[in-house]
Amino acid sequence: MPVTVKKIVLWRTEVNNQPGALAAALEPPAQAGADLKVIMGYRHPTAAGKAAIEVFPVASKKVATAAGAAGLSAAAIPTLLVEGENQPGLGHTVAQAVAAAGINLAFFVAQVIGKNFAAVIGFETEDDAKRAAPAIKKAARS
Repeated sequence: MPVTVKKIVLWRTEVNNQPGALAAALEPPAQAGADLKVIMGYRHPTAAGKAAIEVFPVASKKVATAAGAAGLSAAAIPTLLVEGENQPGLGHTVAQAVAAAGINLAFFVAQVIGKNFAAVIGFETEDDAKRAAPAIKKAARS
């Protein structure tokens, strides 16, 4: 299975960092039938008492309306989704390819489930994401 790299749009909101905040943000999209591949929830590193929630995909008008009702909106963070069969050291290979291209990361979240690898990678600019995609594909083929 080759590695695929595609541009995605995360939907994001900031909430008070308290029990139930993630569940409350996910409830409207879930009730609208959202089939989310990515859910990230984390305490905001610089705003005391705040947390960020990011999800993908928001794929239909019905889900977009529900996500908006939950306070989620399309984020301006240029983001790539990298998926494929896992190989030992693949996370390092991807990170090294991006570094060798002189591109700084905004974030890198990856996991392996069974034999498959998935990473959500954020960049500082759209140009960085565009330049990173072919570098990642080339490195992952090696």
